[in-house]
Formats: sequence, C-alpha cells, structure tokens
Amino acid sequence: MLNLTKPEVILTHESDLDGFVAGLLLQRLAKKLHGNTVPIQAYHYNYWKQRDLRETHAWVTDFTFESRLDKPGWLVVDHHVTAAPAKNAQFIHDVNKSAGLLCYELCQQHGLGSPALDRLVKLNDVADLFLENDPDFEIAGDYAGLVKIYSFWTLHTLIGGELENLLNHPLLEVMAVKRRVEDPIGYEWSQRHVQEVSPGVGFVDNLIGNTNQIVHQLLERKATKYSVLVTLFRRSNSIFASFRSRHGEALKFAEKFQGGGHVNAAGAILPKSVRTIEDGVVFLRQMLNVKTEPALNNLESLFAQIDLGK
Repeated sequence: MLNLTKPEVILTHESDLDGFVAGLLLQRLAKKLHGNTVPIQAYHYNYWKQRDLRETHAWVTDFTFESRLDKPGWLVVDHHVTAAPAKNAQFIHDVNKSAGLLCYELCQQHGLGSPALDRLVKLNDVADLFLENDPDFEIAGDYAGLVKIYSFWTLHTLIGGELENLLNHPLLEVMAVKRRVEDPIGYEWSQRHVQEVSPGVGFVDNLIGNTNQIVHQLLERKATKYSVLVTLFRRSNSIFASFRSRHGEALKFAEKFQGGGHVNAAGAILPKSVRTIEDGVVFLRQMLNVKTEPALNNLESLFAQIDLGK
C-alpha cells in the first residue's frame, strides 16, 4: 500500500465525468487519510498546460503524465497513453481503466467502497472508455452528459460535493429524454451539415442532441468520408474543439492546438481571439492546411496573428 503524503491541492480534468469522479474520490481519500478537506482545482487541457506547478505536494488525476509532474511528493493517477517515465512521483497508471476506476481502487484499499460508488464508478468507466457493447452504455452516456450540459462546478454544487448524490439524480430524466428525442433529430441534421476542414478532417455542425453520441454514430456508420470529426462549442467565453476518430487519429490533431486527451477522443481550447463558431472553423482550416516549411514557425506565426487580431 502506498504511503500517500497529504496534498496541498487535488488537480483534475474539468471537461468530463471521469475527471469529476476521480477528483472527488481523491478528495474523499485525502480527508480519510489526513483529516481535512483538500481543495480541488479543475482545468481544461489548454489551461492545465499553462499552470505553474508550484506545490510541494499534490495529487493529480485524469491528465496525461508528463515530465513536469514527476516530482517527489506528488501522486499522479491516470490512464492516458504516455511515454514519460516516473522516477520521482508516485504514478498509478492503466490505459484499460478510467481514471475514476483507478482512484476508486485506491479508495477501496482504505475502506472507502460502497454499493453506490461501485455503480457510479462502473457507469463512469463505461462512458469514459466508450464501451459500446456494455448493456449500460446508453445510461452511462446520460451520466457523462451531465458534466457536458451542466458543467463541472454547477454539478458539484448541486450534489454538495457528495458523489453518491449523483446516482439516480433527477436530471438524468432530462438526459434520457434528450437522448430519445433530440439525438435522432440531431443526427439527421448533422449528417447533412458536415464541412471539410482539411483532407481527412470534417467539421460537424451540431444543432441539437448529444454531440458525442451523434459524432460517434457518424464515425461508426461511416456516414462521412472523414476519419476525424471535429465539433466546436462555446463555454465560459471560450471556443472548444472536440476531435473524435476510431483509429487513433484524434489526439494528434488536438495536440496541434495545445490540447490533449485520448487517442480517439481529445479536445483543445482555441485562442481567445476566436470568438465565434464560424471563426473557429476558419481558424481550424488555416491551422490544418499550413503547408509551407518549417511547419512549427508557421503555426506559431498564425497563433500570434490571430491573438493580435490581425
């Protein structure tokens, strides 16, 4: 059993249910081991990459392990593919499990398991790993949609920071109705409104419905000629890009925009000067169709021009 030093902060991913579940579970574990409630800070990938990691002791979950996290006194619990070795930090890693499940297994070692958490963590695992053949796949998608629709901190406030309160929450009725009614309508509309961003990458305009499920169906049914599909949405005065694929291409595109995630499901925040979805499509086209060498200099130049409003 690991000797876990008391963290100054718990750092987690803000964009999805997995970061939500994993972060709250680590907070509960820290309270059990050390007696007080350790604050959680949640970040989207772009802001996370810019954060100064100044703490002497911290617990991190649902972010790809990288060399800057390899610090004595740090615990990292994650499931993303990484090439960085852990020499100083305590690193719990398994690409076949969600971050939430890895954190829960750590909690169970310290007597923090329960039937309610068993169920919730299982649903999170199905949703985050996109286990399409699991009988709970649809309901798991409804749970995952809660964070997408209502946001990390709104949901945290609604359940009072207690994960068990999320199980069978009344808002799931809203998600189920949206899935049954909105998703088929949204799929038909989106299928007719896919625009080319670059060879192999299509922009899916989403008017209604669960965007993740709609894009998943478009890819699964090979309803477009593109191997990577990108969607854009606005949150907190920023434009987010979400990349999806079925054969491992999505992550490399997100990384072009300083983002991250899984090989088939990744995301990034576009520069602040990109203020509308229409601007975002133009920006994606410019970035993904730069051909002059060296590519790095061109990308940096384009970022600079857009950020300066040129």
